[in-house]
Amino acid sequence: MKKNVNARYLVPALICLLLLAALGYYCLFASFSGGKETTYIYIDRDDNYDSLMAKLKPIAVKHCYHAFSTLSRHSSLVDKVHAGRYEIGSSTGTFTLFRRIKNGMQTSMNLTIPSVRTMEDLAGRLGDKLMLDSLEMVKAFKDEAMCKKYGYDTLTIPSLFIPNTYDVYWTVSLDRFMDYMQKENKKFWNEDRTAKAEMLKLSPVEVTTLASIVDEETANNEEKPMVAGMYYNRLMLRNAEYPKGMPLQADPTIKFAWKQFGLKRIYNKLLYINSPYNTYRYPGLPPGPIRIPSVAGIDAVLNMVHHDYIYMCAKEDFSGTHNFARTYQEHLGNAHRYAVALNQRGIK
Repeated sequence: MKKNVNARYLVPALICLLLLAALGYYCLFASFSGGKETTYIYIDRDDNYDSLMAKLKPIAVKHCYHAFSTLSRHSSLVDKVHAGRYEIGSSTGTFTLFRRIKNGMQTSMNLTIPSVRTMEDLAGRLGDKLMLDSLEMVKAFKDEAMCKKYGYDTLTIPSLFIPNTYDVYWTVSLDRFMDYMQKENKKFWNEDRTAKAEMLKLSPVEVTTLASIVDEETANNEEKPMVAGMYYNRLMLRNAEYPKGMPLQADPTIKFAWKQFGLKRIYNKLLYINSPYNTYRYPGLPPGPIRIPSVAGIDAVLNMVHHDYIYMCAKEDFSGTHNFARTYQEHLGNAHRYAVALNQRGIK
């Protein structure tokens, strides 16, 4: 009789426990968002518990949102919210998300350093991707002491940045980001690349500066080693006419000096600007890169084609490639054909 009584109460108790377990799983371990795609929530340093919940609400399944709120009210999350970029996948449960945000276990991101023309451009692009202030970055890039810390000055600092994809946290500080870029720069300039630069009698900064000109001259990666070889010939040429070396006469440096990157034609009146970037006026390389060069551009310099051309002109078919010449007379013929093609198209 007693056994029957126990059995009568045991079954409902077990059912209640199972229901509670199912409810707990339903609230704590089921998908928080209920969606099939991965989303991210960005919590900045000004966020508090209320703003966190406001950001979660549009993403969350209703019962999971309430479960998250209940967990938060019984933890330190109400008082302190860790900034970060948090991933919410299709299988991310409420408890998992709660634990990540409570402990600041943010998700890293792939950040690609772009090949851009100016440090202001770089700061703007990084400011769009990271929790860094673009104006702060511009100020830092113009700070001689900061640049010197990493072995550069305000004109050569673009050489620090190698356009690759890196694994970083959204909340990375500027100091840590710069330290990371320096570490990656040293990895990039491995024994092989350093040895090739030494063979050319160029420093990594000089290689980067030349590569930035090559990148501006052509987007055709297959032609870049030829263009690099042509400019290298000018750089190394010493004769009676050019005792200090032949000027590079690189049109992209004129655009950089004027900060007019949309110029289609470089007229003589533009060549008189008194700027160290005027490679028509001053022989040798400009004082720093005229853009953050691509990896293809850097490797094109290190693996340049060694030839005897010292002139080049864009092809008249507008293919983006060039006609190369050994003599000035041959170059004038190439330049004439290109000028005619520009005029026919009404390009000024």
